[in-house]
Formats: sequence, structure tokens, C-alpha cells
Amino acid sequence: MKPKTEFTHETYITPFTWRYGSEAMHTVWSEVHKRRLLRRVWVALAAAQHRAGLVTSEQLADLRAHQDDVDIERSMEIDAEIGHDLMAEIRTYAEQCLVGGPIIHLGATSYDIVDNAEALRIRDALDLLLEELRSLLSDLADRIEEHADQVCMGYTHIQPAEPITVGYRLATYGQDLLEDYHEMSRLRKHLRGKGVKGAVGSSASYARALAGTGMTPAEMESLVMAELGLEAFPIATQVYPRKQNVRVLNVLAGLAVSLYRLAFDIRLLQSPPIGEWSEPFGEKQVGSSVMPFKRNPVHTENIDSLARYVAALPRVAWDNAAHSLLERTLDDSANRRIYLPEAFLASEEILCRAHRVLKGLNIHEEGIKRNLDAYGVFSATEWLIIEAVRNGASRHEMHEVIRQHAMVAWGAVWVGDPNPLVERLAADPEVLKYVDADRVRDLLDATGHVGDAPERARKMAQTICEHMGGNSP
Repeated sequence: MKPKTEFTHETYITPFTWRYGSEAMHTVWSEVHKRRLLRRVWVALAAAQHRAGLVTSEQLADLRAHQDDVDIERSMEIDAEIGHDLMAEIRTYAEQCLVGGPIIHLGATSYDIVDNAEALRIRDALDLLLEELRSLLSDLADRIEEHADQVCMGYTHIQPAEPITVGYRLATYGQDLLEDYHEMSRLRKHLRGKGVKGAVGSSASYARALAGTGMTPAEMESLVMAELGLEAFPIATQVYPRKQNVRVLNVLAGLAVSLYRLAFDIRLLQSPPIGEWSEPFGEKQVGSSVMPFKRNPVHTENIDSLARYVAALPRVAWDNAAHSLLERTLDDSANRRIYLPEAFLASEEILCRAHRVLKGLNIHEEGIKRNLDAYGVFSATEWLIIEAVRNGASRHEMHEVIRQHAMVAWGAVWVGDPNPLVERLAADPEVLKYVDADRVRDLLDATGHVGDAPERARKMAQTICEHMGGNSP
């Protein structure tokens, strides 16, 4: 049966085909790009063999001339007959190259070609992610600086704790994402291909082909990889070590962790009882099919959904690496065709969505003030205790006085009434023995209880800008 090369919504297609990921990332993981990379490796191999005298100038020129002439339809026709997609591509390429066709793949095994092409494709995909991550970090640094001094409640256990600043909270995401950027950059720098080492990694077929030419298999491999601009693993079997795919997926999962936490925090802060942040919401956007008033955080929910999927994929790569028995098994091939493109498409989608959310993020000053007024004074009581003790009070007695007032005040806040704690303490005779009423009110102003959070937030913004190669905000 002739395989389909065109698809419509009348049959199953993955959501990654049309719903998630950029056109550029789709191109990287397309069959056309894959086959062009395969041909690029074949040309590099032929060029090295030309240096050894095994391939003529005319044969090499013929291969180069047709390097980009991918014919998916013809290749799939051959694949349907022979059941080997790489051999089908070799035959398709050879049909196009009447002069060079006979020497394509000389001495090679399939994964001399496939694994080098795969490494090149992963590198292309990492470049797209790094570009978007740089842009997100640069914009995040601006927002950190913008909100470095804006005091808000901090929350631990999803309960009000002590004040911090909006910029400081944003800086926590910036710190994580900057580390993700460094990890991804290191991965990209150290990404390696198999090289050309033959069926079990011994280079025996190349040694036979190169006999008498004065070129060693290692020298030929160096020429091939230099043309590809890719470093080779010094040791490989029929394939490059599958642990490289584990490293790739772990880096993507690490990025997903950072973006998941950012998105989840926005979802929490968008909940009306907190009401401090919200993701952008379009003028004509529909939040619910039944409740017209809803402003659901659909973008951040999407980020968290896809991030969970990315987080599950390293286990598949782990099993592939652990089960790569002896010199090669093929039980990783089918799932790598799925998880590698989908991991990158999902990672790019959550990264781009997070960037759009960050650019349009709403910071609601009225919600921030409401929560500070309701809860900030509780944490500020520590400063009152310290002041009173300095003025001669017993720390334990003052703690009990404040605790009793705080319990009453908490009950008021719990039912939605204004927090009465400041005025209760400013009128308490035991407190006034050590601190006058105006000073009590000053000490219980939570906006002054953020320590060095603004300075550290600005320092993180500066660090991000320095690493992104830009100017400090």
C-alpha cells in the first residue's frame, strides 16, 4: 500500500502537527529537513573519501548538486517495498545522482548517517530554544527591575507569611531560568555525533575501504566531522551513546520545571481571593462555554499541562540508554521518532507561551495592597517585640500580649472585616509602657519589612543582563 504523504483533519494527526510549536521548530523536525541532514552527512563522507581517492570529483559534485533535492514521495514508495527507510532514502538519492549514486554510503552503517544527522537536528532545535530563552530572560530582567521595590505579601505553605517585593519573586524565576540557560548552552556546546565507525564501532569496514590510500579511518572521521561542524564521541558502538539523549531530555525537563513553577504561581495569584497577578486576557477571549464571566488562566494551565508531559519523557530516554545492550538494539528507534520532536515542540510551546504571559502579565496593585493590609501587620509584630524588649520589656510577656490581640484580629480578617491589630496594640497599656502609639504604628507598617529583597532583585536583573550580553536595566 502506498503510504500517505499528505494529511488532513479527517484522520488522526498529533496536536504537535498543527497546535503547538513554531514554524521554525516544525521545520527542524520535518522529514524534509531530516533527509537533507542525512544527505549532508553522505556528502561529508564522500568528500572525505574523495580526499582518500575513493570518490572522484565528478561523483562528489553530483552528490552536492542534488543534496537538497529531497523526494519524500519516491522515498516512501521504496520504503513501502523494502521496509528500510534509510535504504529507501539512499536509493532515492542514487536515482537522482547518475554519476555519484554508486558510491553513496560507501563503508557506512545506517547509524553512521542517522546519529550524526540526529545530533545536528538536536543542535538546530537547541539553538531555537536558546534564542527564545535569551529573549524571555531579557524581558524578565526588565520586569524584575521595574517591580524591585513593590512590596507584596510573601506566602509559605500557600499562607500569608512575611512581605517581599514583586521584583524579588520574579527574580526567583529569573535565577532558575538563567541556570536553565547555562545548562542548555553547555549541552549545546558538548553535543556530539557518532562519527563514522561502522557497524559495531570498530571502523573495520572503513579500514578495508581505505587500505592503501594512506588515510586512516580516524583521519577520515575527522574530515567528515569537520565538514559537519560536529565533534564525534571517541567511543561508540553502532550508535552514539544513548545517554546523550538522557542529558538532552533532562535539560528540557529542567526548563519545564522552571516554567511550570512560574505558571503555577501565576495561576494561584490570579485566584480572586488573592487577586495580585493575572495573565493577559484578550478583548474577545472566551473563558468558559457556560460561565461568561470566567477569566480562566488558560495559558498558564496550558504551560503546566505540557510541562508535565516533558517531565515524563526523560524516563523513556533513560530506558533506551539502559537497554542499549551490547553493541546495539533497535528498541529505541520507534520511540525516539516520537519523543525527541515532541519534547522540543512542547518545550518551545511552553517557553513561548510563558514569554507572552510575562510580557502581558498584570500586576494588580489594589489586590497587593488589600493583602498587605490584611496580613502584613501580623508579620510586622516581630519588630514591635524587638523594640519593646530593647526598651526593657520581657520578650515572653510581650509575645503573649501580642498573641492575644493577634488571635482576635485574625478572627476579624477571617470573616472579611478590616484588620484591627494595629489600633488594638497602639492602645494596649502593656505595650505603651515600652513603645508609644505612633511608634507602634510605624513598626507595624509592613511595607518597611522587606530587608534587602529590592537590592538582591536588582542584582539578579543585572546578572541576567550581563549573561544575555545586554546592558543592565
